[in-house]
Amino acid sequence: MGLGLAMAMATGASAAGLLSLGSFEKGRAWDAVGRLEIGGTAFCTGALVAPDLVLTAAHCLYDQATGTRVPPEDIQFLAGWRNGRASAYRHVRHAVHLPQYRYDAPADAARVRNDVALLRLQHPIRNTTIEPFGTEAQPESGAEIGVVSYAHDRAEAPSLQERCAVLSRQEGVVVMSCSVDFGSSGSPVFSFASGTPRIVSVVSAKADAEGRPVSLGVALDGPLDTLVDELDQLSGLTGIPGTRTVTAGSRTGTAAKVVRP
Repeated sequence: MGLGLAMAMATGASAAGLLSLGSFEKGRAWDAVGRLEIGGTAFCTGALVAPDLVLTAAHCLYDQATGTRVPPEDIQFLAGWRNGRASAYRHVRHAVHLPQYRYDAPADAARVRNDVALLRLQHPIRNTTIEPFGTEAQPESGAEIGVVSYAHDRAEAPSLQERCAVLSRQEGVVVMSCSVDFGSSGSPVFSFASGTPRIVSVVSAKADAEGRPVSLGVALDGPLDTLVDELDQLSGLTGIPGTRTVTAGSRTGTAAKVVRP
């Protein structure tokens, strides 16, 4: 059953329940989550899903001022960034997102469901303290989840919200009670059901559902495999070296307005 998403500028979910991962003791288990520096002017959150692959949101690949793609070589992944240092620094070699995603499209659920990107690093991160996260199918409605994210007011260290929930699933969009804000785009959404954190969604936007702030994530069923396959075949034959869009089937839209965090 849907939540009737229909709004524009949202204030984001409450920051209550956030645990700062600024200390080494608290943060080292999450060092595969990092800050993505975008062209030196903005940042998002990303997570390693393989030694050389980072999962994030598609809109993070665009310059907010001009709406143009940022060259992959101008994107840097700072694994485990906290208090001015990272556990590993890597530039991006290739970046792909789904062709259905349009940065300049209306801010609605149709864009959210395609708002996922996969980045290949110039060099793999092979560090015994940085273990890539596994992924699994999106969780069912009512499932407990968690989010690790950076944000504009906590840009120097990530925070963990270990207990939030899936409120609804709507045609490829996961509606969640998790706390997000500007900078949280691309944050990994985790399920802890197996005893090991596994990524089940990627944060795309914050929104409002029937008067309460929510966050919106992308369902990973299908698109992730497609993006991995395309990265393996990427030959850089587009106008921006190392970037290309891929095909993963069409989806129908819903009436929802959102704002990217």
